[in-house]
Amino acid sequence: MKNSKESFRKFVSYLNNTDQDGGYWLPNIQRPFVWKEDQIERLFDSILREYPIGTLLVWKTKSKIRRRKFIDNYKLDIKLTDFYIPEDEKQKMLVLDGQQRLQSLYIGLLGSYEKKELCLNILSGELVAPEDIRYKFKFIADQDIKAPWFKLKDIVFSNKEYDETAELLKSKFDTPLTELENKKIIRIVAKLTRIFGTEENLVYQVVDSVDNSDLYTEEDIVEIFIRANSGGTPLGKSDLLFSLLTSSWEEADEKMEDLLEDLNKTGYSFNRDFVLKTCLSVFGKGAAYKVEKFRDIKTRQSIIDNWTNIADAIRDVKDFIYGKTFIKTDATLPSYLVLIPLIYFRYHYKDKWNKAINIQHYLLRTLLASAFSGSPDVLIDKCTNKINEINGFDLNEIFGVIREAGRNLEISKNTIFQTYYGSKEIHLLFNLWYNFNYQPSYSQNKPQVDHIFPQSQLKKIKDENPSTGRFDLLKYKWWDRDQIGNCMLLTAQENGASGKTDILPEVWFSDKSNTYLDLHLIPKNKELWKVENFELFVEERKKLIEQKFASILIKL
Repeated sequence: MKNSKESFRKFVSYLNNTDQDGGYWLPNIQRPFVWKEDQIERLFDSILREYPIGTLLVWKTKSKIRRRKFIDNYKLDIKLTDFYIPEDEKQKMLVLDGQQRLQSLYIGLLGSYEKKELCLNILSGELVAPEDIRYKFKFIADQDIKAPWFKLKDIVFSNKEYDETAELLKSKFDTPLTELENKKIIRIVAKLTRIFGTEENLVYQVVDSVDNSDLYTEEDIVEIFIRANSGGTPLGKSDLLFSLLTSSWEEADEKMEDLLEDLNKTGYSFNRDFVLKTCLSVFGKGAAYKVEKFRDIKTRQSIIDNWTNIADAIRDVKDFIYGKTFIKTDATLPSYLVLIPLIYFRYHYKDKWNKAINIQHYLLRTLLASAFSGSPDVLIDKCTNKINEINGFDLNEIFGVIREAGRNLEISKNTIFQTYYGSKEIHLLFNLWYNFNYQPSYSQNKPQVDHIFPQSQLKKIKDENPSTGRFDLLKYKWWDRDQIGNCMLLTAQENGASGKTDILPEVWFSDKSNTYLDLHLIPKNKELWKVENFELFVEERKKLIEQKFASILIKL
């Protein structure tokens, strides 16, 4: 393979264009586009600074393989299936490596991101440190674009001479430009014209299966794809495994997308990684990710042949936790991996699934005790092996396996009191504690964890510095401020701009009823609501919290 070169302006015109070598497309093995706005903006800064952005890898083929268009107008809720095109045996060019960069170029030069177009501040470009942004790019809604911001596409694709384009841009300013600014605009437009339009700065290699059909089979292409994408962060292991699955199953993307959409419509965040790990576990291949497992044709075929049953098992377990437990959203599910043994049980013992008891107890204890934290692949395998051994789900047997694996199942006072602001465990506890709706129709109405004694107030309290004698040491560290004893769950209205915010408890609770105080487990001694009694308040509130959760603190 030899390197070929093209200008950015010309190459993006090849995308989705059948007139150029049959068009450049994305094969089904490619994962979804995942870059955020700031990543795209940084890419364009790198290009304008003339940093290398790597070589693309393209497959020239006539194979009848599922492929999709590059996305011009990107939206976060976009469906890949909307971009599939009919299969054919005509020559085509499929991008194997460089999708994120090329898709970013296409969006920035010809499309939009969430209805915003990529703009450049043509007065930017001052020298900065290598890691900082030099040329300021930003996605801006059309109605908000004004000098010194201009659409990049209007400059790059202008058919005028660069100096004419520069003069046109200068005429858009409301205030007179300095001589330095005039020169800067001319220089940056000239640079844009050269880097994007004149010079051949985009480098790509072609794997040719048209002229060398015996050299590169479709299996070779999948292997090339995996090796090209396996280094660093560009592709996760689940993406690599999925690429092997899609090489055998053209509908894989569509089926996976349908399943995840169905699972997540009630507020969860199931992902492809979880589904693939579940598939491996269901078929007794072990939960650990290894590319070799998906290289096994039999494993891939088992997933394809039994996909409907796998998807039904996952849906059934999701419906169970949503309908019969307190775990109704992603916020209250610290670990999705605790579900895999249940899905295994549902898949292999469907008749016993609806008769099983203590599944809620299994979920509560394993989640609160973080039994499946860290690297639980071996534990998942031991649990599924036990289910297979006893032909069913028995809580004591499963808990025995978990304890034998050295995992903790005890929910002690420390388990509760070592839960902090920002952790998923605190949402799990609060979901048991309160009766708030964790999944309102409008996302901004979700209940919010709030500090009873505001952080801003606690940070003002200082201890004496023994080294200097000055009172400049924080008395209350983050673990004091963020402990569950200083946290409560408020509705979005209560915690909004006109709500509690930084109000001290002696003011906030002053007009609250006993019912309100009982709901939030607030000690009724008003002296404890004063900031100088913060520690005493937490001590008394912990007693109330312990009483609240007494039933789940009992050991098995």
